[in-house]
Amino acid sequence: MAHVASTPSAAVPHVFGGSAVTRIGTAAVLLGIVYGIWAAGIARDAGPITTGNVLLGVVAGIVAAAVFMGLRMIAPGLPRELRAAAWAAFAGIAFGYLYSLTDATVLRSVAMSLAVAAGVFVWMFYRYYTSEKS
Repeated sequence: MAHVASTPSAAVPHVFGGSAVTRIGTAAVLLGIVYGIWAAGIARDAGPITTGNVLLGVVAGIVAAAVFMGLRMIAPGLPRELRAAAWAAFAGIAFGYLYSLTDATVLRSVAMSLAVAAGVFVWMFYRYYTSEKS
């Protein structure tokens, strides 16, 4: 039974079926939907649903999904430091934009997004450093 656990396909569980492109696309669509609804909900601020809120959510979701999909396709070719920095920049910008919708000050939004980006960088660098061969 030890030979089953050592195969590459057994080490990585597949949450989504299909090819890698299908899984990336499915994850991007789900991220875009969640991000768009979240952005629209924050901008709505318990008021009525307006065309501007819906448009903001749709555009934010499409942009987030497109950037995520592009980064998922480009990132494997990058060295681990740049790959971790790319994911940190994506997470920091995405979080910073959502945080700025809460009417926080620019300084507070930048500080919070830098904190998130730093945490994601450390997490991703550690993940890539411990799981990749140099």
